[in-house]
Amino acid sequence: MAKESLIYGIRAVIEAVEAGKSFNKVFLQKGLQGDLFQQLEGVLRKASVSTSYVPIEKLNRLTPHNHQGAVGQMSPVNFVGLEEVVESALAANKPALFLLLDQVSDVRNYGAIIRTAECTGASGIILAKSGNAPVNEDTIKTSAGAAFNIPLIKVDHLKDAVYYLQASGIQVVGITEKASDSLYEQDLKAPLALLMGSEEKGIHPSLLKLTDARGSLPLLGKIESLNVSVACGIALYEVIRQRLFAPPAAAQ
Repeated sequence: MAKESLIYGIRAVIEAVEAGKSFNKVFLQKGLQGDLFQQLEGVLRKASVSTSYVPIEKLNRLTPHNHQGAVGQMSPVNFVGLEEVVESALAANKPALFLLLDQVSDVRNYGAIIRTAECTGASGIILAKSGNAPVNEDTIKTSAGAAFNIPLIKVDHLKDAVYYLQASGIQVVGITEKASDSLYEQDLKAPLALLMGSEEKGIHPSLLKLTDARGSLPLLGKIESLNVSVACGIALYEVIRQRLFAPPAAAQ
């Protein structure tokens, strides 16, 4: 089973970041000073690596070694660049299908989403570098290893990813209970990206405003929302249904 690797020591973390290694998070000792530590902070900011300032006791629990006030949790998978994945998807012999995840913070939900996305042949999964679930041992396990078989893309800001996708001819469809139209009424056969939000907060309003279309999933019971991984699976398979088997319901 793939696990997060720990890198400890200020200089070691700096070199790993500058070498382009993927980090889930870097823990820094609260209140630490010094030129080298400030250099590390600058490198982490420039690379948009998620950081957390913690007491020294937390770092001591992470590793028994001399951590010098810095411990990095590396991701077991390598993230890829948005532009190269989009170019590859547009050159393929099928319409592009991306997922945009906004603040999906539960690792098991994230793993389940990765698994379904891989099963439906999605082109890639895009999420922001901060505020989302990491790819760790639980994510890998829940994905049944699919995390190694689908491009995972981290960006500084999801807004920029939305703009880039739209400029590339890929429609962005928000899946939200606030939509007046059902997802089943949308034409999902063109190249597109499905935008999903967290169960607690949904899609951020500033992102929702940028979407080309919005679709809701019917909720006929008393519960007001679906588990995000379940909603994602339903939406992905509606795309597959339309592309492989039938026109959208509204056109029948």
